Amino acid sequence: MPELPEVETTRAGIAPYLIGHRVAALIVRQPRLRWPIPDTLRQKLPGERIDAVERRAKYLLVHTQAGSALLHLGMSGSLRVLGGDAAPGPHDHVDWRLDTGRVLRYTDPRRFGCQLWQAVGTTHALLAGLGPEPLSEDFDGAYLWRASRGRAAAVKLFLMDQKIVVGVGNIYAAEALFAAGIHPNRAAGSVSIARYERLAAEVKRILAYAITRGGTTLRDFISPDGVPGYFEQELFVYGRAGEPCKICRAKIRVITLGQRSTFYCPRCQR
Repeated sequence: MPELPEVETTRAGIAPYLIGHRVAALIVRQPRLRWPIPDTLRQKLPGERIDAVERRAKYLLVHTQAGSALLHLGMSGSLRVLGGDAAPGPHDHVDWRLDTGRVLRYTDPRRFGCQLWQAVGTTHALLAGLGPEPLSEDFDGAYLWRASRGRAAAVKLFLMDQKIVVGVGNIYAAEALFAAGIHPNRAAGSVSIARYERLAAEVKRILAYAITRGGTTLRDFISPDGVPGYFEQELFVYGRAGEPCKICRAKIRVITLGQRSTFYCPRCQR
């Protein structure tokens, strides 16, 4: 599934083509995504000028005066800006035709993404109760330490809880915990404030760097310009079970936490 850097890469890629332009028409070929595309989106979006494109967690918000389109890429979705004459394929479910003649095309083989609507002055239920952005000033070691007190859950699951902090998915949680030297199965409540300070710093560093590298291309993710992300080439633990640690040469191990494969170094992480 695309994680925060991939979603931010998508936002940065499509925003220059959208902001200041109007949606001339909305073409829906397949209305049933993870949730049905609501009538309000079809009624409100056409004719509106796009004022901003924002990311919140792994969602994209396309703001207009009438309200905001709420988009999620799901497990295999992509958004690409194409020429208006680009023929649709079998998994090209939604086109936003722009007043420039270009098309913002949503492609999703598995149809686990969404295109929903958020009314002016409201917060969509999918965004309610989310934690702070990991790259914001609200997220730091002291915040993690306070939020973790009394929690017996594994620190990796704690870090991936969207109510604690948004957008830190499986790949980047594994990489940040490795960089901070913390075993992913350690109880969240047992981690010291000093170690949480390092973890928060590593989350920020790794996510920011991954964004500059275009994210991590895994399975079906495609960036808006079709160029692969390059951060995958620099992973230290994720997907490297049985391979030697790049720091100490111990073999990387894999366990299952929260039904997700969790990679770690038994020597570097305690």
